[in-house]
Amino acid sequence: MEFSQPIPVRLYLFQLSLIEDGTPIPGYLIQTSDGKNILIDTGYPVDGSMLSCNRPPGRAIRETYPVVDQLAALGLTPHDIHFLVCSHFDPDHSGCHDAFPEAELIVQRRHYEFACATQDDRFTFTRPHWNAPGLCYQLIDGDLELVPGVELIETSGHVPGHQAILVRLPHTGPILLAIDAAAMETEFDPATRMDDNGSDLNPTEAAASARKLLALAKREGVVLTVFGHDEIQWPTLKKAPEFYC
Repeated sequence: MEFSQPIPVRLYLFQLSLIEDGTPIPGYLIQTSDGKNILIDTGYPVDGSMLSCNRPPGRAIRETYPVVDQLAALGLTPHDIHFLVCSHFDPDHSGCHDAFPEAELIVQRRHYEFACATQDDRFTFTRPHWNAPGLCYQLIDGDLELVPGVELIETSGHVPGHQAILVRLPHTGPILLAIDAAAMETEFDPATRMDDNGSDLNPTEAAASARKLLALAKREGVVLTVFGHDEIQWPTLKKAPEFYC
């Protein structure tokens, strides 16, 4: 099949880690018809630092599948990644950014400036990885079409400047990667969403962002919303090396 302009043709879901209670730590790879590779998030650090973290019972990391190894299984290396979309800099999303010094890292300006200024452990823990010397950041403001068929959606609330991603695939149709704007399916529905889930820095703003995504999903005919850490949904989804197309 030939396309008049480059479009996304494959979406891979990576299981980067699995928590003891079954919570997945995903990453994503979008490939376009003109050979671009767009990576989204990089999971926990793989330098062993997470092993020293104090975690509640059942919340320790059970399995880890480093993003570089996931790419290698597809015949790719960090040199092949053109864009690294940073949803946000929580430790389970930003721990291996420094493995991609040749990529253009895309992050909301609001989030980058907030994370650089704060001393909150959730951002300082992986700061050496997401703020390593030599990384090339493009700071964006609000919703943006990164390339045709890949839209970045500003969804603050979980953290300032969080972003979700809409991917328009030729066969499957539009897929929404909610990331932590809706980590669980229950957070997507206003009828089941809690006022405060304990992890959103601004619950009111987070609820507004979830409503924004729900409206977008209805308006754009989204056929699949992938929730950020839903242990019930995750086993039902295709994981690399399988893909959506």
